Amino acid sequence: MKYKRILLKLSGEALMGEQQYGIDPNRLIQYAEEIKKIHELGVEIAIVIGGGNIFRGVQSENTGIDRVQGDYMGMLATVINAMALQSALENQKMFTRLMSGLKMEQVCEPFIRRRAIRHMEKGRIVIFGAGLGNPYFTTDSTASLRAIEIEADVVLKGTRVDGVYTSDPEKNPDATKYNTISFQEVYQKGLNVMDLTAFTLCQENNLPIIVFDMNKPGNLKRLIMGEEIGTLIN
Repeated sequence: MKYKRILLKLSGEALMGEQQYGIDPNRLIQYAEEIKKIHELGVEIAIVIGGGNIFRGVQSENTGIDRVQGDYMGMLATVINAMALQSALENQKMFTRLMSGLKMEQVCEPFIRRRAIRHMEKGRIVIFGAGLGNPYFTTDSTASLRAIEIEADVVLKGTRVDGVYTSDPEKNPDATKYNTISFQEVYQKGLNVMDLTAFTLCQENNLPIIVFDMNKPGNLKRLIMGEEIGTLIN
């Protein structure tokens, strides 16, 4: 087993599955089953999930909603997704804890670093909801910062594509994939991996990122076992 403690970053859009918005229950079950495979290996798991399937703060300005207000709405959307994922994981007989960047005592614990680490050491899956609790920060930034705080070995960014390409493979059929790439190269080539704040946090703290296709069954486990899946950025 290559990684002992991971932070898994999932996009909210991925939860839509084939739908236009909302949560696809089949996709939720699939993710829970994939996570269970690595949990059974003894991997300590933390998860950050986006909220783009419900609401994106960045888009709110087009609707006349103030950016800060929109960002808080986006944070609440991530909590809805986190609660759905928590339920799916618990249906698979895993123990979980949901920690929030915003105070919501009825549904989440507040984020306390030592407590989060303790939960993971006890074999509980920790889900971080509501971002960092501050506007202007994305869930990518949340993933990077929380991964550094809990001393994760790697950030695993699960997406719809199987790695980082020279350009968007969904738009350009001639795009080629990188197996490994340095932080510096990603920055120089302007490749869209994470937002700059999140990316810089990982770079400054020597925290590798792996971008991979989360929707392909077995990928997550193979990655944990050390197979070269997706793109490694270090």
